Amino acid sequence: MSEARQAFGIHTEYIDLLQFLKATGIAATGGEAKAIVDEGLVAVNGEAEARRRRKLRPGDTLDLALDPAEAWVILEREA
Repeated sequence: MSEARQAFGIHTEYIDLLQFLKATGIAATGGEAKAIVDEGLVAVNGEAEARRRRKLRPGDTLDLALDPAEAWVILEREA
C-alpha cells in the first residue's frame, strides 16, 4: 500500500479492535464491526486478524481490505 497511514491516537494502554472500528467510523455498529473482522478484512501488523477483541497498542498497524482499502497506525496520545 503506497498511501500514508492514517493515525489514531489513544490515551489508554490499548483499544480493542471492535472499539477501534466503531471509533474511526469504519463500522457504524457493533454488528458491522464484527462482520468486518469475521469476513477476514483486517490485518494487524501484517498478519490476518480474526480476534474481535484484539488489543491494539501504540505502534500497531492495521490494514483493512475495504473498498477503498484503508491503512492505520495506533499512536499514543498525550492525556
